[in-house]
Amino acid sequence: MSKTFARSSLCALSMTIMTAHAAEPPTNLENPEGRLDIIAWPGYIERGQTDKQYDWVTQFEKETGCAVNVKTAATSDEMVSLMAKGGYDLVTASGDASLRLIMGKRVQPINTALIPNWKALDPRVVKGDWFNVGGKVYGTPYQWGPNLLMYNTKTFPTPPDSWQVVFVEQNLPDGKSNKGRVQAYDGPIYIADAALFVKATQPQLGISDPYQLTEEQYQAVLKVLRDQHNLIHRYWHDTTVQMSDFKNEGVVASSAWPYQANALKAEGQPVATVFPKEGVTGWADTTMLHSEAKHPVCAYKWMNWSLTPKVQGDVAAWFGSLPVVPQGCKASPLLGEKGCETNGFNYFDKSPSGKRL
Repeated sequence: MSKTFARSSLCALSMTIMTAHAAEPPTNLENPEGRLDIIAWPGYIERGQTDKQYDWVTQFEKETGCAVNVKTAATSDEMVSLMAKGGYDLVTASGDASLRLIMGKRVQPINTALIPNWKALDPRVVKGDWFNVGGKVYGTPYQWGPNLLMYNTKTFPTPPDSWQVVFVEQNLPDGKSNKGRVQAYDGPIYIADAALFVKATQPQLGISDPYQLTEEQYQAVLKVLRDQHNLIHRYWHDTTVQMSDFKNEGVVASSAWPYQANALKAEGQPVATVFPKEGVTGWADTTMLHSEAKHPVCAYKWMNWSLTPKVQGDVAAWFGSLPVVPQGCKASPLLGEKGCETNGFNYFDKSPSGKRL
């Protein structure tokens, strides 16, 4: 009997075990508490300290009286751990953390009626199964984006067109082996990236969705990942470390987020990104409310503020991501008229099942 490794199974499990009582959401947004504690990815909550142009916190604080305090987290596991410890109101949870937080009862359903900007959300993300569980909504979409192939332009004068450069041992255009010069993401979700490659290179397996594999397909993907292990310089999860590896450790190709590529290019590093012919997976992050949030009114005000078009566009410009509010593509001079196109706005439906978790 074949086993199916499916995200849908995880969703079903989460619906059956949620029996604890989460805090009731507020019914109005009067009397903000004056403070807001957020766990976020680096670069997600900027107040102009790195670059004065990128500040979507100061105006919020002035308008609401809610002082924003940010704890950055480098990995999904760190986010889950911090939420378990408590003391935070919101977390910008990755897709591979959101269901863990829901099943662990660390976050509570939200009242979307208290978020006027909810109506502006991209219909492609508003029903995402990584935060809609059991008929309840467990968060506000924040940003999304593709997982790209980042490469060194000196090593690859012509952009590589396949994920093969990180999965299969070979000599690269500079005549040197790729062994010890490539990286892969450090997380179970990367199985989907490998499955996408196997789908293209082993069509006889019949993979239709890299997030949902039969036992035979799963074992084939694991073999590709085990073979890849001999090529890996480092499994990355910290963006800062990965950027340092591209600059100082001879790494020339890896899966990456637009954030790393944009930051490296801003430093004048010889890097670029490409959408390989096999396709790409994608990610979607959600602002989720802690089940025991001490500042729920400020939290709701932030969730609504985060969906204003200019904020969405500014975040996308800084992080190299994409707005969950389509108007954000035209509302930010920092992002520019073609910023969404450059960052991959039209690739959502080309990502497997239009989703990531």
